[in-house]
Amino acid sequence: MDGNPGQFEAVGSRLGFSVEAKTQEKLTLVWQGARFPAYLCLGIAVALLSLSVPIVEAIRLKGFQGPAGSLWYFPLMNLILLGISVFLLSLKRIIVFDQKRQQIVLQKRSIVRRTRLCMGYDEVEALRLGTDEVYSGFAVAGSSAAQRYPVPSLRLVLKNGATVLVDRGGARRLRSLGERLSDYLGKPLKTEEASPS
Repeated sequence: MDGNPGQFEAVGSRLGFSVEAKTQEKLTLVWQGARFPAYLCLGIAVALLSLSVPIVEAIRLKGFQGPAGSLWYFPLMNLILLGISVFLLSLKRIIVFDQKRQQIVLQKRSIVRRTRLCMGYDEVEALRLGTDEVYSGFAVAGSSAAQRYPVPSLRLVLKNGATVLVDRGGARRLRSLGERLSDYLGKPLKTEEASPS
């Protein structure tokens, strides 16, 4: 195995991979990242352009001493929102199951970094359909922060005891994906019952 499985744990509760390509030799799963917040930030940044461009021009002509000088934060906010949207749009996860090389390659990409995990089919013992305990990131008045709740997950179980997250989401969709991958890899799909809390 080349890489660290811990780098492929998801911060969010759901991923939702889709099959991009399937042939006899390769199966490619792709997750494109959080699209809604990316497009929301992009839309706000484009809307703020109508304010930011005149402010930048006024500051360029009259400096920060002019009437528009106190509005310097609008163009800065616009740039930050644009940067966030570009970053979110660049997020991508790819899982390639290569039958010819008997290899699984996981990739995590963004404009900031690329991470890769590579393992052979012989290192995988089974696929496990179970639940992950995921922290909720919100605390409402009177509630305790960072409560945990179960989310269905599909994982590769390695012979060395480690697990690698493949996907999180709805149980029915993950079972269908797990059965497909089980046939493709020739490994058993184990179902782990949720432990009572």
